[in-house]
Amino acid sequence: PKDQNQRWLSDIRVGILAHDVPIWSRSRKEGGIDFNTEFIFIWPNYSLLAGIVRSNLGISLNNQGDTSKIYSGFLWEYIWQSGLFLNLGLGLAVHDGKLETKDNNKKELGSRILFRIPIEIGLLFAKHHGLSIMFDHVSNAYLAEPNEGLDTIGIRYTYRF
Repeated sequence: PKDQNQRWLSDIRVGILAHDVPIWSRSRKEGGIDFNTEFIFIWPNYSLLAGIVRSNLGISLNNQGDTSKIYSGFLWEYIWQSGLFLNLGLGLAVHDGKLETKDNNKKELGSRILFRIPIEIGLLFAKHHGLSIMFDHVSNAYLAEPNEGLDTIGIRYTYRF
């Protein structure tokens, strides 16, 4: 096992997400599921409001050829003694979807780079494992037109080092 000072990775999370669920974005045009993998890094590791802020890097690939994305940002995580955890985040995503289109089966995202807001709640168990429900929303925050936004929600498995 590596020394604590040599570690750079905190968690790996993998999951299956329902694609383009109309929660925040309020419309559904795309379909399928997203296969998601995310790395949570040890750095920066700042304490904030009894939780810890860390950086992340992830990818969501759509199984139908609809919008896929690569993202990065910061997560604030709070873990209760019971193992229940909450993550809130803010970051940026780069996607391969449409900026503008007349195709009613594709989202119009308006900008290649989007803001990403994730929310995740889960339970850590058996020291290294966890299960969670994760929601994320990406949009250009009305800095460009159009701005339909895109939401995903699903389940993820966590391996914590």
